[in-house]
Amino acid sequence: MKDSAYKDHLGRPIVAVTGVGIITSLGQGLKDNWSALTAGNSGIHAINRFPTEGLSTRIAGTVDFIDIPVANAVERSYAFARETTIEALADAGISGDFDGPLFLAAPPIEPEWSARFDLADRSPPADHAGDAYDRFLAAMRQRPDGAFHEASLFGAISERLADRFGTRGLPVTLSTACASGATAIQLGIEAIRQGRSSRALAVATDGSVSAEALIRFSLLSALSTQNDPPTKASKPFSKDRDGFVIAEGAATLVLESLEAAVARGAKILGIMKGAGEKADSFHRTRSSPDGGPAIATIRAALADAGMGEGDIGYINAHGTSTPENDKMEYASMLAVFGERMASIPLSSNKSMIGHTLTAAGAVEAVFSLQTMLTGTLPPTINYTNPDPSIVIDVVPNKKRESQVNAVLSNSFGFGGQNASLVMALEPA
Repeated sequence: MKDSAYKDHLGRPIVAVTGVGIITSLGQGLKDNWSALTAGNSGIHAINRFPTEGLSTRIAGTVDFIDIPVANAVERSYAFARETTIEALADAGISGDFDGPLFLAAPPIEPEWSARFDLADRSPPADHAGDAYDRFLAAMRQRPDGAFHEASLFGAISERLADRFGTRGLPVTLSTACASGATAIQLGIEAIRQGRSSRALAVATDGSVSAEALIRFSLLSALSTQNDPPTKASKPFSKDRDGFVIAEGAATLVLESLEAAVARGAKILGIMKGAGEKADSFHRTRSSPDGGPAIATIRAALADAGMGEGDIGYINAHGTSTPENDKMEYASMLAVFGERMASIPLSSNKSMIGHTLTAAGAVEAVFSLQTMLTGTLPPTINYTNPDPSIVIDVVPNKKRESQVNAVLSNSFGFGGQNASLVMALEPA
């Protein structure tokens, strides 16, 4: 193969995906997830991790089938990331030290209130140890609690993954809201394009569903309150959508330069053609209603890929099921794709798995690759009451067999963090 075959339209190394791993509320592993997703099954269920009496939202897409030593968000997020990385490396045929950089998207989690109250109960009385912070430190010195300490360290998960899988250099942990997973992939792409490494590990994980998280999102009026039945709550692009369903999950992608992957005889799952990212300063949580930054993000991803609007055969939408975000995403896609928008098939995986927050961009990238590889478009379930102001083909309720060669995946997050990825099948 000529050297030019390994370069993109800008002369940069082409980035291939050679391994993936995934966990969602639908199950563990790509096989089970893809089977359930394409069957239109839902992983949303009533919460049993903590009491929900008095809460307006009592459902979620929690992952409760992975054993963890301590019941906190750090241990859950690490366990999900560990398991998906084991799967991805096996899929890529890589053993031993990974010997490439690690880019991790992780939730900005802190010790849960139950752990803080326990620490407070162990603290000396206020008149003996000063303010609350001093009392907490005194309690930790008296009876060190490694799990609590690790739960307070933002970089703990990436450090443990780096040690476990032998990544190279300082692991990078990032948190850009719902765009985090896509951003982790983008950083891996850039590391390879810039010649800093021939491979990179992009991991995104989120095991942060707690009573506190539920209450915070409820105060923002962001969550669905349609609790019964849970499986019907997430209804992206429908007229009666009322909010997203909070969920957990993780995904890992092994990224390699196409040249290095071919040289070692790796199978190619797909090509990361382009990535775009734009910030939106409109509001702390809301996206700009005119969709300007989202429009710019999609166009940036297409330009980075060297592709035009007519090259995209399928869109994996952000599709949260919130009234405002779905409307904004549609407007942004319409501005980019014009009249063709009505005929481009589009799915929201969140209708079945819920919104995996920090992990969403990577989870949906894995599903996007699988869509191309299998020629199967997963459905958007619960689509029984179309929104007349959103005219799109959501692959309603039932999967569709159709071969597509290029996919756009959108991740538009809180605080105006927008990221889009363009993926394609292996070049001839």
